[in-house]
Parts: sequence; structure tokens; C-alpha cells
Amino acid sequence: MPGPIIGPEIDRLIQLLARLPGLGPRSARRAALDLLKKGESAMAPLADALRDAAENITACSACGNLDTSDPCHICTDPRRAKNTLCVVEEVADLWALERANYGGQYHVLGGVLSALDGVGPEDLSIASLVSRAGQDDITEVILAMNATVDGQTTAHYITDRLTDCGVSVTRLAHGVPVGGELDYLDDGTLAQAMKARQPF
Repeated sequence: MPGPIIGPEIDRLIQLLARLPGLGPRSARRAALDLLKKGESAMAPLADALRDAAENITACSACGNLDTSDPCHICTDPRRAKNTLCVVEEVADLWALERANYGGQYHVLGGVLSALDGVGPEDLSIASLVSRAGQDDITEVILAMNATVDGQTTAHYITDRLTDCGVSVTRLAHGVPVGGELDYLDDGTLAQAMKARQPF
């Protein structure tokens, strides 16, 4: 019976890479081979970056963003609007909205309510959201939840919790994406686009 074709060090590298989102076993093997082929010139900077991230990056105690300072650069930026608070599920959603040039404040929930996964309100940063929304300078809370069942359930729950805060609660528009072709859209997206139609 033939022995193993790779050593334990390479196998460990592949196994760790395979845990990353979007990388299955095959992609992890390709990534590991590419790193090994490039050698020290690729692996040393990557190892340094991972070490620096582990030592210096933390979650912002105000909004939940990841940064090297607490509070984060977004929370302390004086140019940002202080009256709008955009609620997102994860930090990746915050980064996406930053690419769209949103100029207000954020609040990262850390997930969505999910009975199947055992995620309740106490597992998310909803209590601190309600506390922030009750501050005098907040006038609008924008719910930027994903258009999933759990995302919409979370949005409805948050809306109920914010009723006594005296803020306007809005949500992102759903419908036809810019550049989208009707023939390629799913039925739910088309139905939502019809409901949210606007004067032209």
C-alpha cells in the first residue's frame, strides 16, 4: 500500500485553507501549491499579515466594525452624518455599503435571528442597537438586512423594538438591480420590484 503523497505540514496548510469561506478542498490544494511554489516571497508576507491582524485588529465597541482602533475610524470620523444609523448583519455588509459611499454611522448585529440555528435576540447586538437609537442625535435607522427569510424576520423584530425610540425606521429598496435583465431575475425579485415601483 503506498504511503501518503504529502507531508503533515502541507496537509495542515491545506486543511486550514479549506476552512476559509469559498475555498473547498480542491481550491485549498491549489492555493497551498501556489504558496509553496512561490516560497518565502509569498508565505512570509502572508504570515506577517496574519500575525499583525491577530494582534492588532479588534471589534469596535460602538458599532462592531473591525479595525485597529476602538472606537473605529468610521465612528470617530467627524465628516460622517451622526443622525443616521445603518444596521447590517455582518462586517462584510458594512464594507459593501462603504463602497456605495454611505456617509452615516453603522451598527453590526453579528448575524440574524434564526430558530433553526438557535440564534435568538440575546445572541445579537440588538440591545445595544436600541440603546444607540434612543440617543438624541439619531433620527433614522436604516435596516440593511439581506433579503432572506431570516433577514426579514430580524428586520421586523428590530422595527418592533425601535417603536419607542422616536426614530424613523427605513429599509433598503429591493427590486431590479442596475443593469439587470428581467428575464434573468427570480420571481420574488420581480414581485418586489412591481410593489415598489415609482413615478418615472
